[in-house]
Amino acid sequence: MWESVYSPVGADGYPKPIWNKLTGVIDHSVAQYWRDNYDLSYILKRDWKTLGPKLNGKLRIYVGDMDNYYLNDAVYLVDNFFRSANPPANAVVDYGDRDEHCWNGDHTRPNAYSRLRYVQMVMPWAVERMLKTAPAGADTRSWRY
Repeated sequence: MWESVYSPVGADGYPKPIWNKLTGVIDHSVAQYWRDNYDLSYILKRDWKTLGPKLNGKLRIYVGDMDNYYLNDAVYLVDNFFRSANPPANAVVDYGDRDEHCWNGDHTRPNAYSRLRYVQMVMPWAVERMLKTAPAGADTRSWRY
């Protein structure tokens, strides 16, 4: 399934498999393609000189520390990179204690309920960002009520 999303097209016109299901042999060219094009940690490290200034203060990553797919392990790597990134990332990385996949940063409610209020969670962050980065003289009052 993942090959259909991430893999390059093979000679037969289908996505190239990352590993042979009969032998278990990994196709390292496909793995490298996945890393180069979709691995957030790798791409951020590789392109930080260009991406860093553009993403300064814009990144928020939330993960349960018991993610069902172990994505928290990947977030630890990105978090470690952010701590030493130059220029600084000014990113928010937060872990839900014993929370599962799709944890969204709400420490006050169970995940099943906090998922119902994404807009209420995200809009204050968006407003904060808009106010912080608004050009001098911009109208920052008429749209807040």
